[in-house]
Amino acid sequence: MTEDNQSLTTEFILTGFKDLPELRTILFLMFLSIYLITMVGNLGLVALIFTEPRLHTPMYIFLGNLALMDSCCSCAITPKMLQNFFSKEGIISLYECMAQWYFLCLAETSDCFLLAAMAYDRYVAICNPLQYHTLMSKELCIQMTMGVYIAGNLHPIIHIGFLFRLTFCRFHQINHFFCDVLPLYRLSCVDPYTNELMLFIFAGSMSILSIAIVIISYLFILFTIFTMKSNKGRGKALSCASHFLSVSIFYGSLLFTYVRPNSVKKGDKDIPLAIFYTLVIPLLNPFIYTLRNREVINAMKKIVKMS
Repeated sequence: MTEDNQSLTTEFILTGFKDLPELRTILFLMFLSIYLITMVGNLGLVALIFTEPRLHTPMYIFLGNLALMDSCCSCAITPKMLQNFFSKEGIISLYECMAQWYFLCLAETSDCFLLAAMAYDRYVAICNPLQYHTLMSKELCIQMTMGVYIAGNLHPIIHIGFLFRLTFCRFHQINHFFCDVLPLYRLSCVDPYTNELMLFIFAGSMSILSIAIVIISYLFILFTIFTMKSNKGRGKALSCASHFLSVSIFYGSLLFTYVRPNSVKKGDKDIPLAIFYTLVIPLLNPFIYTLRNREVINAMKKIVKMS
């Protein structure tokens, strides 16, 4: 790599948090703690669902895959970020960039569709309980899960394919804590308009489709719950509210990052928004979806008693 801005760049320097040297140790310990809790919480939930036969239902299959994708997101981002806290330069190669973006995009795309699938599953369970096993059969659940992973893999492959049309010959510092495509577009010496357009079309359409499914499902769920004149109904409403808050933060941060106008030119909010969808949401999801869930809690108590 050469310092000449006109030569082609195949390596980049991640400068996220480098301007806070006095907080380096505190930030390292904080993000390390978040990473460990995220991995234990999500992989523990995956193991619990896999080993407990009573949790082999569509809702928990979707939840287990959501936890798996949240673990994938954390593994793609956090280890390199932690390494860079004590690295002088924080160098990452172009191919490492592509690999990091692939696994991040895989996780986030899969999360979008899994959240939509979970919302639809809850809609059927609460609004049409007598038809639940017909409308949400295991065959349909498997097909939906396979569709999630097909879409999750195709989405990053498309954007990585378009990355190969770009060359990087400008300043090679990325003001971020991971290798996102938006900072790469800013460094390109080839007009990234086509890449921006593809990102806007695919990210926007998938986000809007999954958001529409979630919103419509939760509206029907809330309408059904508020017609219940019982404490059980109020408890379900509170649970739905916590789920919807988590979903709103996740979708909101993704949309504002990748789909807002001039998202490539405006990079001042990249890091704060990315913290939400790469670190905070994967940390919170296992707790949001399990703390008020009696079936999961009973399965955990059973395992504790057996041990």
